[in-house]
Amino acid sequence: MEPWHHFRRTLIWLALAASLLACSSGSEAPPAASAGQVKPVAGAQMSFYAASRAAEQVSFGPTPALVAELQQKGLAAWIDAQFALPPTTTAAPQWVRYFDGSNDLASSRANNYPAEQFWLRALTAPDQLRQRVAWAVFEYIPVAPGQPNGVLQYYNMLLNNTFGTYSQLLREVTLQPMMGFYLNNELNRPPSPQCLGCTPNENYARELMQLFTIGVVQLNSDGSVIRDASGKPRETYTQKDVEALARALTGWRNPWDTEPDGKMANFDQHMTPEPESFLHDSSAKVVMGRSIAAGLSADAEVDAVIALLMQHPNIAPFVSLRLIQHLVASNPSPAYLARVSAVFRDNGKGVAGDMKAVVKAILLDPEARAGDVPGQQTRQFGKFREPVQWFSAMLRGLGCRAPLYGSGDLSGGVVNTPGQSPTNPPNIFSFYQATDRVPGSNLLAPEQKIVGTMELNSRFGILNWNLLDPNNLASASNRANSGCDVTTPGKLLQSDPAAFLDWVSQRWFRGAMPPTLRSKMASLQQSSTYGTSEELALTMIQFALASPYYGAMR
Repeated sequence: MEPWHHFRRTLIWLALAASLLACSSGSEAPPAASAGQVKPVAGAQMSFYAASRAAEQVSFGPTPALVAELQQKGLAAWIDAQFALPPTTTAAPQWVRYFDGSNDLASSRANNYPAEQFWLRALTAPDQLRQRVAWAVFEYIPVAPGQPNGVLQYYNMLLNNTFGTYSQLLREVTLQPMMGFYLNNELNRPPSPQCLGCTPNENYARELMQLFTIGVVQLNSDGSVIRDASGKPRETYTQKDVEALARALTGWRNPWDTEPDGKMANFDQHMTPEPESFLHDSSAKVVMGRSIAAGLSADAEVDAVIALLMQHPNIAPFVSLRLIQHLVASNPSPAYLARVSAVFRDNGKGVAGDMKAVVKAILLDPEARAGDVPGQQTRQFGKFREPVQWFSAMLRGLGCRAPLYGSGDLSGGVVNTPGQSPTNPPNIFSFYQATDRVPGSNLLAPEQKIVGTMELNSRFGILNWNLLDPNNLASASNRANSGCDVTTPGKLLQSDPAAFLDWVSQRWFRGAMPPTLRSKMASLQQSSTYGTSEELALTMIQFALASPYYGAMR
């Protein structure tokens, strides 16, 4: 067997085992950085390694400029500067708002637009922390495609409210027309003599509790499950609570766009209360033992529902776990979760759900920062690098400024990895659930669920196919328009293979590529022949990033 194929098979096997590596101490400790790998910034507050590691948690991937900025400012000051940036959102052009559904090309272009804009923001937006946190929220409070302007405006809403309070975010989610369309709250009506056959739609009420706020079992502050005397988990709510909450949320409708024919929801605005009072159930209700007074308007009752949920003891550990998992660690310690939960309940000024305070607490926690010194993180710390984060980090490391396209332009759709299309979750449970565990283990590792054989195989050739392969008609256009720098690594590999490995180490391995991987990469370069140095360079980069040394963010 040729060395090339043997190495490729070895890396595939190692990549398939990466989910175990993410939750164990089996990764190789990074070596002390050589002078050729790390170039310290004068007066830096963070080491190159620490800044690169932080960049993985606060953005869609490290870039030289981002790492240098983190070194210079320090993480806390950088976070504050990010909070001050305005949100980078996307306006919908007319051809997205009013596409011709009977025209396949027009439909394809419009429906691809939200994903294209996601990738543009992930690759280039200056407010990287907001973009990363908004996507974390979208991953557990999603909407599905079908209305491209609806998806676009829903995501804009998340970006605009990610750094406010969680109660305000919940209100915006509840009244956003795309959510009303997706989970049917626009069709939520109480029975009445004037509305024969009407009945409350429980879909949104159920998911608001189960997936967005408090979950199905009672939790302690550290995320542990509260059990009864027989050891059975105590349920958070009952079917009667769902029914009561659904009645409280009756009486809303989506606003209609006046152009071109008044048959399209206006996803830019809030849902509006129905003018007929009988379409809202204003009777008294009891939800989870708490009363909602009679006589409230539809608008006031939404506020009452959100206040009730914000007062529930579950909401702090429930939301905090999801944010920690998406930003830092799949399986945080109970103490870490309890510390963040405390900040969720009270930001120090009596405010609950202050998202800025919660995000800062997550990122600056001692458990999150312990790994800034190589080898100091706990044995089970880290998270599996889910497909979107893997692909975005690779593209940002190559300096890409625009997404890749399947046919060279928007009509062919943006290139995603098979495991995850960022604006196209399969259902309301999104890509995975926070409680998903490593098979055969009690360790939380939800991201590994979506990284299968097809996803891992794609990682070995996705760049070559979309940037250099003459058999792909889109590759020349992608190379010309994406801004991806394939010239620099190709020249480095050709002129100085050791410098090429240093470059890869700095861009993707925090300046500390493990010695075993570095040795195998050097052997690969010596035993392989490719048409051009660029082809070999991209292949080596992809193989390095498909290895478990990169697959686990630790």
